Amino acid sequence: MITLQDAVDDLYRMTVIEERRTSTKRLDVLADYCVQELSSRGLAGAAKEVQIPGIGRTKSWDVAWPESGKIKLGISLKSLLKNIAGTVPNRADDLMGEMANVQLWSPEIVTGYIVVFDVSASKIRIDGTRWVDFFRSTIERLSGRAAPAWAAGMVEASAIIEVDFSNRPLILNPPDMSGFFGQLKSHVAQRNPDDFPGK
Repeated sequence: MITLQDAVDDLYRMTVIEERRTSTKRLDVLADYCVQELSSRGLAGAAKEVQIPGIGRTKSWDVAWPESGKIKLGISLKSLLKNIAGTVPNRADDLMGEMANVQLWSPEIVTGYIVVFDVSASKIRIDGTRWVDFFRSTIERLSGRAAPAWAAGMVEASAIIEVDFSNRPLILNPPDMSGFFGQLKSHVAQRNPDDFPGK
C-alpha cells in the first residue's frame, strides 16, 4: 500500500537528492497514491495521465476516473518547491484556467487539486504571513464547487501538502486526505447515481 509519505519521499528523492526538479515523473507516486485511494472508495479504473477534453483544448490530467466512456473525475497535481514568491501569485490563475477549460466543456465533471508545498523554500511575506498560508487561503476560496452553482474555475476539493525539504522529506500539518477523497467520491456519486446503484 502506498502512503502519502511514500509520495513525498519519492518527490524529495527526485527533486532534492537527484536534483531533477523539472522531471515530468516527479509526482508519479503521488498519482499512484490517488489511484489507490479512489479505487478503495469504489472508483475502480482510475488511471494516470488521462486526456480530458476542454472548451479550449484537450489536456492530459494527472489522475482521472473514466467510467462508461466519459471522464467524470479529474485530479490535478502540482508541486511548489522553489521560487515560491514568484510562483504562488500565478498558481491561482493557472488553477482557475485549468478548471474552467474542462468545466465549460463538461460542467458536471468533478475536479480535485493537490499541491505539495515546500515551506523551506519560501520566506515570510511582507505582511508577516507565510506564503503557504496565503496560498492555502486562496485555494480554499476556490474550493467547494457544488450544485446548483457549478462555478467554472473552482474545484470540488483541494489539499495542500505542506512539507519541509531542508533536511529530509518531512510532512508538516498533514491534510485530511481521507476527507479529500471522500468529498470527491461523494460528488461523483451524487452526479452519477446510475454508476452507484443502491447507494
